[in-house]
Amino acid sequence: MISLIQTAEGALNETHAILQRMRELAVQSSNDTNTPSDRVELQKEVDQLAEELTRIAENTEFNTQNLLGKDGKGFEGKFHIGANSGQSISLEINDMGAKALGVNKVTPGTDVKLDTHLTLNSLTDENYTIKYTAAKTGNNDAAVTETTAVEDKDAKTITITLAQGAGDGNNPGSITATIADVAKALESTGLVKVTIANGQEGTTANVVSDETTLTAGMVETTKGIDISSQESANSAITVIDKAIETVSAERSKLGAVQNRLEHTINNLSTSSENLTAAESRIRDVDYALAA
Repeated sequence: MISLIQTAEGALNETHAILQRMRELAVQSSNDTNTPSDRVELQKEVDQLAEELTRIAENTEFNTQNLLGKDGKGFEGKFHIGANSGQSISLEINDMGAKALGVNKVTPGTDVKLDTHLTLNSLTDENYTIKYTAAKTGNNDAAVTETTAVEDKDAKTITITLAQGAGDGNNPGSITATIADVAKALESTGLVKVTIANGQEGTTANVVSDETTLTAGMVETTKGIDISSQESANSAITVIDKAIETVSAERSKLGAVQNRLEHTINNLSTSSENLTAAESRIRDVDYALAA
């Protein structure tokens, strides 16, 4: 099992390096010293890197079993670590291909309005719903210091919580979040492209009671994330950062399991030694003297 983990970890090390290179290219393309033709050439490398990410995921195998994701599914397995029934541990490795990491090109979904000042486009091929948490209404409630947008992958939702002042003992705290704060929070998920209406960046945001459903975009699996303009390259940096965090978390998990297994092996070696010694003492007992 340790060899399996090391095989996956070795491949993810290269995946990490590829994402770092994609980030470098996105940073370079977000600089307007580049001409449109320069960005075309930068995009070509990003496209090739995205294809290599998927190739690595689909071709990393251990004993013919795929480890890093093929057809949208990663590795799942149980490993027996004891002499008796039920003494096993499980390991799951998530899909680490370009599509799963969100670094393929996505043709955005159709425009969707959030509030009257924000226009959203989905940057994923799944249908996500955006909703708000209710504003605090207690006069002694603590402040909410930051506007956040939290993704729930399983429920396919993004929940926005607006920054809000503390209650003053007589009245609830007022909302301090601006439209720009909401846009920044949504863009940090890497799932949404946000356009703010002219001159509305500093407008105070409001809790939107109705849920907003994003129209899914279309993923082009043979293309890398779009860095063909300053705006798209700037957005790509956030998406790639999120992909790097995902890979880092997966590598951390594999390292933790490997360390656990090494302790398991040490424990089993000790148990085996003691059981062998016990068996030897029983075998060598002088039955005549014992009787």
